Parts: sequence; C-alpha cells; structure tokens
Amino acid sequence: MSGAAPGDDGPEYWERLWPAPWVWASALVLGVMFALVLVPVAAGMVVVTGGVLISAALGAGLVATTPGVGVRDGRLFAGRAQIDVRHLGTITELDAVGIRHEHGPGLDLRAYLCVRSWIPSGLRIELTDPQDPAPYWLISSRRPHRLAAALTAARRAAA
Repeated sequence: MSGAAPGDDGPEYWERLWPAPWVWASALVLGVMFALVLVPVAAGMVVVTGGVLISAALGAGLVATTPGVGVRDGRLFAGRAQIDVRHLGTITELDAVGIRHEHGPGLDLRAYLCVRSWIPSGLRIELTDPQDPAPYWLISSRRPHRLAAALTAARRAAA
C-alpha cells in the first residue's frame, strides 16, 4: 500500500516494503515441510494443525517485520529510523543494477540500510548533518521516483 499517510499536512508519500509473493509462498512451504516432519510421530489433525500454525507464525513474522518508508511532516522515515529532510543532500534513484552495486561492492559500511532483496529499486540519499555518522541512507522502494519527488517537495516546503 502506498500513498499519503493519513492526518498529516504537506508533501507526503508512504509505502510498506511488503514481501514478494515468493517469500509468502516460502513461508507456506516451510509450514508444509514442518507438517511432513510430524507425520511419523503424530496423527492427522496434529500434522495439519502444526503445519497451519507454523505457516501462520511465519506469516505474522513477515507482517511484523515489514518496514514502512516515506515522507511525513518534513521527515524521512525508513523502518524505525527518521531524519529531518533539511539534513538530506543528493537523492539518487537506483534501478536493480544500481541498488545491487550500492548494496554490494559500492557499500560504505557506515551507511544506514533499509533494503529488502525482493524490491529491485530504491534511493541513495546523501546526508549533510555533520553529527550523523552515516554518510548516506540506502532505501528500497517500489516507487523510487515518487519517494524522491516527495522528498524534494518536502525539502522545498521546509526551506
């Protein structure tokens, strides 16, 4: 889900970095595999119940750990971290090749990461705050152009 966060004024954008369909399918397959492990030691309903419970627990874990990314009230949010847009420098949109490079050989270990491997695009955002030890943030986004536009608008509004 993306769009404006409810109840806020100014330039806004919000999205959740939901897992890809193959990740959800993997959780289901792991539940089935767990059920198959129970077959030699348990009877029918115990096997089915165990598989369903494990799949549900894995699904709940995926939902609970899915971060949000966006712009709200003059701040950039990425997972649990947030920063005022006045401390943002150059914003670079990254495609699949670019984000793979930035998250691999081009990575500065001091950078803040909010990256999900199943999302093939994102942003690299330089920081201008001298107090912040991170030189930049690397953020996954399914709509990096919209996130970059919201950040640019929020910086203009804050100036």
